[in-house]
Amino acid sequence: MDTHFLGIPELTKAPPVAVVIDVMRAFTVAAWAFAQGAEKIVLAESLDEAQSLKDRHPDWVTLKDGAPAPGFDLVNSPGLLRSVDLSGRTVVQKTTAGTVGALAVKEASLVLCASFLVAEATARLLRNHECDSVTFVVTGEDGQADEDLACAQYIARRATQAGADAAAFLHRASESRAAAELATGVRQGVHPDDVALCLELDRFPFAMVARLEGSFMVLRPCAALPG
Repeated sequence: MDTHFLGIPELTKAPPVAVVIDVMRAFTVAAWAFAQGAEKIVLAESLDEAQSLKDRHPDWVTLKDGAPAPGFDLVNSPGLLRSVDLSGRTVVQKTTAGTVGALAVKEASLVLCASFLVAEATARLLRNHECDSVTFVVTGEDGQADEDLACAQYIARRATQAGADAAAFLHRASESRAAAELATGVRQGVHPDDVALCLELDRFPFAMVARLEGSFMVLRPCAALPG
């Protein structure tokens, strides 16, 4: 499998297969949303679009980065989300990096969104699709976020090597700038358990596939068959 690791600014065209990584915290949060029963996640282009969708669909659940804000039900925190019942609900997510990265490759034939929580399921789906070339979109810090790069490199290795050891990759993520900012309160809308939750390996058995549905990029869970 030929792999490429690119930041969002380096994307000049949509690749055939893209794995969009946001460990801290968009796609950790997305995984938790599905675990809490969400049916789908609409990836919003902007805060205004998210609020507009909420106005049109009052039963939808909106979440964003940072502090709580009018028009948004939740913040982008796995620690805060894990106690919320989202059974059958549609979630609208707008974040600084993760959702931006997914929308940047929306024309790709296969788009997966991933974090450590769904690493094995994501790698398995890549294996099952027998992907020749995969572009990993490292969303944080214009492609320099080490927690995202570490997760991308681990999934790439896991897709081709059975039993790849995650310890070094998880350690890099734990030492990243994002982890420090979450732990020390630099970022708003944070739960004390967020960093630990972002570093859980293979907590959930599903991958997350994003596809255009009409004019919206929609994320849904996908069971990865053994292989």
